[in-house]
Amino acid sequence: MVVSSLPETMRGAVLTGPERIEIQELAVPQPGHGELVLRVRAATTCGTDVKVYRRGGHPRMLRVPTLFGHEMAGTVAALGPGLERFAIGEPLVVANSAPCGTCEYCRDERENLCTDLHYLNGAFAEYLHVPARFVTHSVHPIPAGLDFARAALTEPLACVLHGIDACELTQRPGPREIVVFGAGPIGLLFCAALARDDHRVILADPNASRLEVGRSMGAAVTRLIDRGGGQAEGVRRLAHAGAGADVCIDCTGQPQVWSDCMQALRPGGLALLFGGCAPGTRVEMDTHHVHYSEITVKGVYHHRPATVRRALQLLCDERFESGRLLSGVRPIEEVEAALRAMIEKQVLKVVIRGSEAESPRPAGARPASG
Repeated sequence: MVVSSLPETMRGAVLTGPERIEIQELAVPQPGHGELVLRVRAATTCGTDVKVYRRGGHPRMLRVPTLFGHEMAGTVAALGPGLERFAIGEPLVVANSAPCGTCEYCRDERENLCTDLHYLNGAFAEYLHVPARFVTHSVHPIPAGLDFARAALTEPLACVLHGIDACELTQRPGPREIVVFGAGPIGLLFCAALARDDHRVILADPNASRLEVGRSMGAAVTRLIDRGGGQAEGVRRLAHAGAGADVCIDCTGQPQVWSDCMQALRPGGLALLFGGCAPGTRVEMDTHHVHYSEITVKGVYHHRPATVRRALQLLCDERFESGRLLSGVRPIEEVEAALRAMIEKQVLKVVIRGSEAESPRPAGARPASG
């Protein structure tokens, strides 16, 4: 095993139940064969973390008591036996899932649907144990010039790029008129990525300050809407002179908004249901509209290794203003306060960081590749 000067213990935010977090002193993990230990230099909060915090766990990703947090960037602190791909101190992004690489879905490059998909949590801590499967499939060097905080946005942006791939935008040339419901971090990333490809984005949200951020990230039109659905007609009028949008994307995870997505489409349109609703939810559908207007309805989940790589490269583009999502920096001890600030819509995303400040440019980062 190759190590830097690892301490014996570390601080970490441990989820113990619904809305219960304990800051604990824990043993620093040691890597086994083909594994590594990441020193977490930046972890960003997200809406999934909020759900996990409020519900006290996640049916797929983790069970309490456990460390949590899954958007991360850091440097190699220790390498297990047999691992020679990386160097101590090398800056890395670790994606939060690892496919098996051999099942039917993996062979079809739909690794997000892998029958044995493994998940990784624990970013709200000073060190993170990275199992061998993740080292093989889900560890990516940070390109030169990309700071740790923005690099930690690789995971949510990879999910967004996977969603855009599902929108079938390349089937005919030219820009589309696309409605994005929800101006949280995911909706804003959709807005920025779609506007970068010259699509006309209409952003709808009940929060005026978030719509303002959306305008700065490329939204052509913003619409202040009420909460709770029933907004389809007003949004529909903003696209194609009232005929409706080519694509509607839900980034709220609210069943009423899923219905609005379908209703705000023009004939032949596509509804991308990105936001995950609560288990057991049912959604109302206008069957006449879906049938006679040939509406496509798509669910989409997670990310793939290809979209993780693309996201990391896109974050290197200074014109892609991902930094607007980062509302501040807090220490590990304030993870709970950061999540509550998200719940109260005071912030978009918060960077969680250990005691030592990061360097603005990761030392030894590899140059970006195409």
